[in-house]
Amino acid sequence: MADWTQVVDAHGVVGRVPLLLDQVEREEVPEAWDELWDRLCLHGETVSVASFAALPRLAALAPACAQALELASAIVRGTLRHPDGKALLAGCPNEVDRLRELVDQRLRTRPADYNRLFGDLLALAGQYHWSASMGDFTDDFYAVSCPDCEAEVTIAVGDYGSYAAIRDWDQGDTERRPLRPAQPEKLRDPGR
Repeated sequence: MADWTQVVDAHGVVGRVPLLLDQVEREEVPEAWDELWDRLCLHGETVSVASFAALPRLAALAPACAQALELASAIVRGTLRHPDGKALLAGCPNEVDRLRELVDQRLRTRPADYNRLFGDLLALAGQYHWSASMGDFTDDFYAVSCPDCEAEVTIAVGDYGSYAAIRDWDQGDTERRPLRPAQPEKLRDPGR
């Protein structure tokens, strides 16, 4: 149980988060959810000690409350943005497992926010970097390391074409190569 007199939120305030959690546990209050987002996951990405301290209560609300599931998942996605994020998250393994189950169940319904939920699932599975780099797979650019030589490579998918290239500051994308499908049996982890 968190000592909320010592737990600082994203605004450097103690004590406000548990009051907001009490409020949303009693009833659906949009203003309280807005303030919780602001204090626990500022701008959708900045987390604090209070963020991780709130995870058990958010996970308890998540089966019946989409807002709680979304906020809890966003906090987990922000783990790498906090210097002690991994250690703080390690304190709630049961909650992370439960959240992962809930997100996986929701993904099976093919919701409109599938891409965001898939990013949440990756974060809940410990794939923080991949979760943070996910974008629109129909039109986006991705910076990755070549699995063979470790060179930084840009992958383009969408309106500008579908290719891999070395990105040069002055010359743009050089040495373009068309993308080829990977052999699934040779892939080892989500990042690859």
